[in-house]
Order: sequence, then C-alpha cells, then structure tokens
Amino acid sequence: MVNRLISRRWGLLLGWGVVTAGLLVNGCRRAEPVATQQENVIPTVEDIGYLKSGPVGAPLEGRPWIAHVTAVDLDHDGLMDIVACDAKANTVIWLRQSPRGHFVETVLAANLPAPVHVEAVDIDQDGDLDLLVACMGEIMPNNGKIGSVIILENDGHEHFTKHVIAENIARVTDVRAGDFNGDGKLDLAVGQFGYDQGEIRWMENMGNWEFKSHILLNRSGTVNVCVADMNGDHTPDIVAAVSQEWEEIYLFENDGHGNFTSKIIYGSTNEDYGTSGISLCDLNRDGRPDILYTNGDGFDYAQPGSRPWHGVQWLENLGNGAFKFHRIGDFKGAYSPVGVDLDGDGATDVVVVSAFNEWSDPQAVSLMYFKNDGHMNFTPHVLARSPTHLLTCVAADFDGTGQPALVTGGFHAYPPWDKMSRLMLWRKNPSP
Repeated sequence: MVNRLISRRWGLLLGWGVVTAGLLVNGCRRAEPVATQQENVIPTVEDIGYLKSGPVGAPLEGRPWIAHVTAVDLDHDGLMDIVACDAKANTVIWLRQSPRGHFVETVLAANLPAPVHVEAVDIDQDGDLDLLVACMGEIMPNNGKIGSVIILENDGHEHFTKHVIAENIARVTDVRAGDFNGDGKLDLAVGQFGYDQGEIRWMENMGNWEFKSHILLNRSGTVNVCVADMNGDHTPDIVAAVSQEWEEIYLFENDGHGNFTSKIIYGSTNEDYGTSGISLCDLNRDGRPDILYTNGDGFDYAQPGSRPWHGVQWLENLGNGAFKFHRIGDFKGAYSPVGVDLDGDGATDVVVVSAFNEWSDPQAVSLMYFKNDGHMNFTPHVLARSPTHLLTCVAADFDGTGQPALVTGGFHAYPPWDKMSRLMLWRKNPSP
C-alpha cells in the first residue's frame, strides 16, 4: 500500500546525526539506539540471481503506481492468483493463473478513487471471496474528506458489485475484517491517513451492506491496520501503525463484545522515523503473532530518498499484550515487510522492498531478505538492485511446489525513470 506516502512534513530536511528509536516502558518513551550507516553492521550477502524475475500482467506503460499487491486463489481453482491496486488507473486488477504459470490480467473494478489496499475475504459468508478496498481519494497531500471504504461483492463467478460502505471521510489506507462483537458477522477495521486529520475506526456489520462506525483514535497518519488475537484471549484485536510525527504502534485490545482498550506498544523518539508498514507473522514460531515493522518512508523531503535510520524490526509478542522491540537490520527505504521461509530451512525469514533509495547509485538495493539462522539472528541478503521504486510485496506458492515465490509492485512517483516495473514475479532460480 501507499502507506506514509503523503506526509504533512513535505520538504522537511534533516541532517545526518545520531538517531534513536523509542520504546514505551511503563507509559514512558525511552530512547533506544538504532544502528545507522555510521556504525559497524553485519555485511550484506550478495544473492543477486538467487531469484529469477519476470513481468506479469499488462505490459509496462507510462509510470506505474502499483500501491498494493496480494496473493489469493480468487476463483478457488487450486491455482494462486494475484490481486493488485493500480492507484494511477484507479482500478483493482486480477491476474488469474490459468493454466499454471500463465497469468491473464482483467480489471475487476474501475473508477475507484485511488485504491491503495485490497483484502480478499468472504464478508457476506456466501462461500466466495469478496474484496475489501481502501481508497484514499487522492494520493498526493490533500486534507479533504475524500476517502472511502468499498466492498466488491463476488457473485460466485468473479463478477463484482461495488458497495460504498463509507465515503467522504479522511483518506483510507487499510481495511481488514474480523468479528469484533461476537455476533457471527464480519466487521471492519479501518485505518485513515488523512493529512493533518485522520482516524482509526471499526465498522460494525449491521447486515444488508450497512455498517455503523465506532471511532477508536482521532489521529492522522495511520498506514496499516492488522487483525489477530494478539493477547491470547481468543478474540480479534486490532494493531495499527501510525506515522506522521507520532511514529507509534497501537494495540486495541478487544473484550469480545466490540469494546476496545487502547495502548501504545511502541513509539519512536525520532519524529521523522518514517513508519512505512506493519504485517503480522509468528516470526519465532512460539504460537503468538508478532509484528514486523518497517520505517522507510522518504517522500516528505524536497528530494525524496532514504535516511540512515531506515530499516526493519520486529515486536516480539511476549503474551498478555506485552511486546519486546528487536532491530532486525538497516535497509534504506524499507517497505512492505513479509515473513516467509524463503530458503526452506525451517526458519521464518523477512523479505523487504525499498521504495525510497539513492536510485542514481547503481549499488542501491531494491529487494532484500534477512535470513534467520533459526535463533533469531538475521543476515541481510541482497536479492535485487533493479527494478527500483518497489513499494509492495507478497509471498506465496504460485507453482504448487511448496516453495514460496514473490510478487512486487513498482510505484514510480519520482525519478529516475530508467529501471521501472509494474508487477514482477520472483521465483527461485534452480541450479543447473
């Protein structure tokens, strides 16, 4: 998704200096050192060529704005497909895999106002997959109430009817589903970036495509919301990443009846930390969902680019709503963290793309994975330097081999324009 692409602090320039992150302990924000390029760090491993890449879908035209990509077997034919948001064409597209290895792109919905996130879920519980779409209304800075929440209802044959669930609200960046009040119907968690206004809300499913909003937070800058049982009480909670000058991760703990208790589980003392996204995975395989967290936004400067404190980290779920911060590693322009066992050794690795980097430098990295040695020690492996400006990534088994492949989306909102891509599929390159 576009995440924190629309910052309030447009044109802010910062110098190179000592950088800290903050960990909230007993309600206080404590500065913790974060590695920068000035420090000694683990050298990267060159794995260029480890993955074989190629374009999928429509040919490259102009300067693509792929804001989000997800993997789902949309038609239940046993083959993994790709669904993506094209924020420039204002469409949600489907790359159906049929037969295996062959993808055909179709437009599922057009005239959507800047779609930036799509999730597949059977919201009406009729046995097929519908699509939840977060629409910002406008990608570039805008303080208008132009956001919307849209559900694309599947008729069972992949023909979709558009339902506008909410509109004329602060720009929407993410929508996820969960039964928050225990009534058997799927409700919605909604993140709204806004501009200098924004919100996090949950929308109670009243039936017949009617939803009632409950505001959880009035604060600008939300880039992601995720839904899972985070504290082990068997009810779905909401985790949210809030950027802007806040740079905080919130946990909204649910009592099972749609009543939420809010707390900040991480906050940075650097108001320009660049929060760019979160995702959930059980990174240490202890049965609890952890939070992967990237800080790599760089669009709010006179010249878009990276900053020395950019990187990836994880918030280890200790149980009962407690979390521990771990820095995984530095990575310029880090976006879209994905937990996946990429090398098949039984440990969950972390794949990250770069959206903001010094792309005029031929050594700038666009795709990286941090190899987990099984003991939660991570070594960065360079997977690609081209194409550049990668904003979104997903991992899935597209070949039926049990091995994960990656799909990335290019978002080319600023120069240079010489290494562009739209949608790329990255498969393991077998040894000869």
